[in-house]
Amino acid sequence: MLSTWHPEEDLTPTPRDVENMALVLEGRHGQHAVEVAEFFAELHGIDGDAGRSWAWAGVAEMIRRMEHKRQTDC
Repeated sequence: MLSTWHPEEDLTPTPRDVENMALVLEGRHGQHAVEVAEFFAELHGIDGDAGRSWAWAGVAEMIRRMEHKRQTDC
């Protein structure tokens, strides 16, 4: 079955989805992960896609929280 993207659908990610996106972004982009997530948040905001913009902003915030936790747990 082929998956197709429907940009008109509002697919709000779950907290687990956001966490998984943050983990993948950190794994691929390391210390630049927050900037990558913020880029996508701004890009979708400019395009008028508030849902995706909000989701990417949540990913950026999750990455910041995970980094803070790593720094304070040492």
